[in-house]
Amino acid sequence: MAKNRFKLLVAVICAGTMSILAQQSFAQGPSSQDVERANLLQDQTQPPFGTAVNPEGFEDGHAVASPNDPDIGEQEILRRAPQYLPFSVALATPVFYTSNVALTPNNEKGDVVFAPAVAAFYDPQITRTLYAHLGAQEQVFYYGKYTTFDFGSLDCQAGLTYFMPQVHDLLLRAWYDFNRLTSGDRLGDEFFSNHGIILNAEVPFHFGRAQQVSLGADANLSVGADHQFPRRNDYEGYIGYSADVTRAFSVHVVGRVVDRDYHQNDRNDVSEIISAAASYQVRDWCRVSAIGSFAHSDSNQDQFDYDVGNVGGVLELSLKF
Repeated sequence: MAKNRFKLLVAVICAGTMSILAQQSFAQGPSSQDVERANLLQDQTQPPFGTAVNPEGFEDGHAVASPNDPDIGEQEILRRAPQYLPFSVALATPVFYTSNVALTPNNEKGDVVFAPAVAAFYDPQITRTLYAHLGAQEQVFYYGKYTTFDFGSLDCQAGLTYFMPQVHDLLLRAWYDFNRLTSGDRLGDEFFSNHGIILNAEVPFHFGRAQQVSLGADANLSVGADHQFPRRNDYEGYIGYSADVTRAFSVHVVGRVVDRDYHQNDRNDVSEIISAAASYQVRDWCRVSAIGSFAHSDSNQDQFDYDVGNVGGVLELSLKF
């Protein structure tokens, strides 16, 4: 899928130019595109670790799930319902090709990215329909060619999730999220941090025993950041479709529209994102997936417009206890 390279000299010049730009960007403080690139890749490639939140884990004999949960779709269960397990840990190794490394409107450069992630979550059940949420996840993105774009992302979260079975299985989330971005895997080399409040509402619609459509909206509100230029609030609506083709094989498609309102410079971006995955559950603790996504972003400042596509695969190992 990579574009044919021209002469070696041209490739060296392009690589050197991007390396210098990346070094200057981090040295002078993060640009809005540095943070946008981190958030975009994290959203499209990081497995949504955590426990699906529902009374005793099930509703009407099926697992309730959504585009924001680990298993999108319905799952037939045994006659004996398993015990709810509040702890979950996971390790994932996405490998993918991205078509626009720097998220530029012109002269796009593609690269292969390896993005290992590890996470741990604790979701204790407070009442039948109310759950607490505590968790942390770290993901590092390694670029094959343009290595100066390598970065790491740490998220620490705490909040509540409330399930309302009497209102069409409505799911409500209110979480605090601390996000810290670092250069490469150097955990002490921070270039941006943000404190956010995430508010989410989602409604699932079941079709038969193996298909589900979920409608949702969320707001990610920045309440504090160490750099103001990249700081923003995100307002999003999404629709997701999932189908269990067999007991082990499932497909998932999610479409999102995001309005990104920046705190400075009167900047506003609107992004349309579509992502798809085909997953095979090898074991209860092992899953492999083929993933793909495309994002189009239109800004009121033309230099921030971009298109980017990602395609690759993920191996995920997880454990609940």
